[in-house]
Amino acid sequence: MAEDKVQKSGPVSRRGHAKRLGTSDQHLLDSRGDSKWVHEDPWRVMRIQSEFVNGFGALAEVGPAFSIFGSARTPSDHPEYQAAYELGKKLSELKYAVITGGGPGIMEAANKGCAEGPGLSVGLGIELPFEQRMNDYVELAIDFRYFFARKTMFIKYSQGFVVFPGGYGTLDELFEALTLVQTKKVTSFPVVLVGVEYWTPLVDWLRSTMLRDGKISQEDVDSLHITDDLDEIVRILVNPEAKRKNLVNEWGILQGTIEENPPPFGVL
Repeated sequence: MAEDKVQKSGPVSRRGHAKRLGTSDQHLLDSRGDSKWVHEDPWRVMRIQSEFVNGFGALAEVGPAFSIFGSARTPSDHPEYQAAYELGKKLSELKYAVITGGGPGIMEAANKGCAEGPGLSVGLGIELPFEQRMNDYVELAIDFRYFFARKTMFIKYSQGFVVFPGGYGTLDELFEALTLVQTKKVTSFPVVLVGVEYWTPLVDWLRSTMLRDGKISQEDVDSLHITDDLDEIVRILVNPEAKRKNLVNEWGILQGTIEENPPPFGVL
């Protein structure tokens, strides 16, 4: 008899006859079928609201953190897994929290490295049509039904993104962050691509096609950092956070810009 996989739906787990077709995201975005969905949407808003309330409540006291993204398919004996583990540990030793999607692969590696130090290892899971449990190295775990609620938590509670080689989900998080940086929705927010060989063709295409055709600016391209050097990654992440702290007044309000208020000597 085939193994009966668990179906996750927010905080609820289902097996066998208790399983339901589809996910909350699928039902939310489905414009086909019976018009009864029109009458159910107002009630769905309450569930969406609860995801934001739960996320804000759980993450409000996490402190300075960085999010690390990458493929869930990266095996534990791959050099990228080891690099993500070491980076998670380096950030943890500096007492930063590390936030991932909570799954296997790169996410597991980063959580594992962080959990071995004093930093908090955080996982933000998502309901998917296939099973993906939270990895064993997550210390604070939150499961989401809706991608947009989860994305808000990644952006709101991170001071920067580190992006290892990955697939569509990784690219989604990458370009979401780049759009928010471009439109000034987030400030002092570094985005680092780990894997020169993997990411260079993409960045070359951004330059040779999008930049050439005027679809993006040179500043947009320059907002991306590409490196394989873990110490350089830490410097790229930590320096803007140190600068940002210099601009925050006693009430936690950001005053001016980094250019107007350079950090104290020695921060860089």
